[in-house]
Amino acid sequence: MSEVKIAAETRTEFGKGAARRIRRDNKVPGVLYGHGSDPLHLTFPGHDLLLALRTPNVLIALDIDGKSNELAIPKSVQRDPIKGFLEHVDLLLVKRGEKVTVEVPVHAEGELAPGGNLLEHVLSALPVEAEATHIPEALTVSIEGLEAGASVLAKDVALPSGVTLAVDEDAVVLQVLAAQAEEAAEGEGEGEEAAAEA
Repeated sequence: MSEVKIAAETRTEFGKGAARRIRRDNKVPGVLYGHGSDPLHLTFPGHDLLLALRTPNVLIALDIDGKSNELAIPKSVQRDPIKGFLEHVDLLLVKRGEKVTVEVPVHAEGELAPGGNLLEHVLSALPVEAEATHIPEALTVSIEGLEAGASVLAKDVALPSGVTLAVDEDAVVLQVLAAQAEEAAEGEGEGEEAAAEA
């Protein structure tokens, strides 16, 4: 897992007006908390933070006011619903060797059995417990040849060494649904009639 260094500054202004001023300067307000310490209100460079957050569960090495270095992972990210820019971020303080519970994206690879079956992601991210400095970026599941009615359970997902499930092992992660044969047949019939009329 990659570690991203970001310089942060402590902030003393709070409220909507202060947050707007921070965002006007292309920065993002945020809070660092954890380990029983008082929450630390920070300001982050907007572009650097945006790039870092493209990686799920990214490990961020914070240089706070050039004095202290802390490790953190994103806990909550608020974005503008229309423009998508970062409005606020909550980071969780972590230490090397410490175990944390996070949700890791699940990616399916391979082809389903022939027949127009559909794959449903019941859990798009799997809750796992991992060492803070070794959180996997994604978990890959093979769906090669799966037929309608088949499902992949949490216990079927291969986990890297040192990573354990933080969800019931019988929880359904992916399931294969049969395509709606009647709808497909009606759609094909309409297409044939249109072709005949032409």
